[in-house]
Amino acid sequence: MEQMTETMGMGWLSAAIWVPIISGVIVLAVCNEQRANLARWLSLLGSVLGFAVTIPLYTGFDTTTAALQFVERMPWIESLGINYALGIDGLAVWMVLLTAFITIVVVVAGWEVIRDRTHQYLGAFLILSGLMIGVFAAADGMLFYVFFEATLIPMYIIIGIWGGPNRVYAAFKFFLYTLLGSLLTMVAMIYLYLASGSFDIQVWHQLPLGMTEQVLIFLAFMLAFAVKIPMWPVHTWLPDAHVEAPTGGSVVLAAIMLKLGAYAFLRFSLPIAPDASHYLAPMMITMSLVAVIYIGLVALVQADMKKLVAYSSIAHMGFVTLGFFMFNETGMQGAVVQMISHGFVAGAMFLCIGVMYDRLHSRQIADYGGVINRMPKFAALFLLFSMANAGLPATSGFVGEFLVILGAVQFDFWIGFLAATALIWGAAYSLWMYKRVVFGAVANPHVEEMEDVNRREFWLLMLMAAFVLFMGLYPKFFTDLIQVSVENLLQHLSHTKLK
Repeated sequence: MEQMTETMGMGWLSAAIWVPIISGVIVLAVCNEQRANLARWLSLLGSVLGFAVTIPLYTGFDTTTAALQFVERMPWIESLGINYALGIDGLAVWMVLLTAFITIVVVVAGWEVIRDRTHQYLGAFLILSGLMIGVFAAADGMLFYVFFEATLIPMYIIIGIWGGPNRVYAAFKFFLYTLLGSLLTMVAMIYLYLASGSFDIQVWHQLPLGMTEQVLIFLAFMLAFAVKIPMWPVHTWLPDAHVEAPTGGSVVLAAIMLKLGAYAFLRFSLPIAPDASHYLAPMMITMSLVAVIYIGLVALVQADMKKLVAYSSIAHMGFVTLGFFMFNETGMQGAVVQMISHGFVAGAMFLCIGVMYDRLHSRQIADYGGVINRMPKFAALFLLFSMANAGLPATSGFVGEFLVILGAVQFDFWIGFLAATALIWGAAYSLWMYKRVVFGAVANPHVEEMEDVNRREFWLLMLMAAFVLFMGLYPKFFTDLIQVSVENLLQHLSHTKLK
């Protein structure tokens, strides 16, 4: 892979990480229960500033090189050769921008809804936003690990304090699954450090390794990353976490946190152990297909809307890992596009469920019916997101899945055929849920009292709808930044690293 460019950045990546973190600390420091409104406005200012400092990453991005850009490097723990090293390529740039954007969405979504410890809720999200951007921007293995593990703490607190009745159980399950999965990753990183004398991820990409070493390193990384995505069969923590999390927690979990594991496959597993990646590809493809098909069928029988969308997230992330292990440009590009698209679609689906929950305080599909009679604007927007969740052409949900299926057919027709059946299940669970919740006569008197979306909710959902449609109609805007980095990664994967 291309070496890191030593043209130093202007500090934009550090700003993208530390502006939201510092904003979160300020909100926690100067606000309290009595100053909730100040907390909201400070958080909005912090999230908007956090997004503003990521815009130069797009405007100044060079699409002709796969080398890391906006590089920053300074010594951190000099005795061990650990650096505060940042840099992004085409695989990371969109995830940084998406994280900053979703943070604004979450702050606005919780504006009137969160009335208990508002400053702590918003402060936790701002800090979480900076930590997640740190994961995507880290160019040093130890720095990556610190950010990767640190993201657990704010999300654990968010689920555990502002979640549903079983929030403590869900928070513990989320924390233990993801922490235990990461311990072997630390062992793999220490081995790579001892073998190379460096924590620089780019050095690890070039390090020759034997087949046994590569397989063990791949499996150690896979345990952490598969839990985070989550892949079948280590997915059981996600439905519990989603169901118990507040709406903002579900949005960030689906839109960004699941992508940390997928991104880590691109940054660590594939380039560090390319021979093992090819050797273990059948296992990864099988696990991905099980997620795409079996978990799609599991989603079909859910009675809880949040749980249904949580299972659909696992199925959609199955497309991402499937695309990675086809080792062709179409599939890989489709997987990265699917990561971005899923951020908008799943985030919007959880926002819609949150809008209904705020009015009826129920997530059970059976408690609804006839919502369109009371909430026509909401019903129209919810339909668009449900269609995008099912992969309707002209929505962002179609682009990534279509490219992955196309890449799978190029790799093996029957794998592509099996992956394509997921579109049927996606349409079935998305539209069947929509039909039962939105159409029909109003059977529940509480539904009769529901009011349509207010101005804040309407424009928030319209903004998400605009991105879903824009990405579906003009995917080139997104793929242009991705393409060179994907080509470079595939070229790296085509050469052996066996010593």
